[in-house]
Amino acid sequence: MVELGDDFVVLPEQTADDTDRGWGERAGGNDDWLLAERPPHWD
Repeated sequence: MVELGDDFVVLPEQTADDTDRGWGERAGGNDDWLLAERPPHWD
């Protein structure tokens, strides 16, 4: 029998596919762009 410590991790908490970079997006948000491109009727 193998003793595993409490800090032993079988799988990572988050994979690369769960990140923006994994989806090919830039680091950082695009909030400024979204606010600039919002339709006028949203004001």
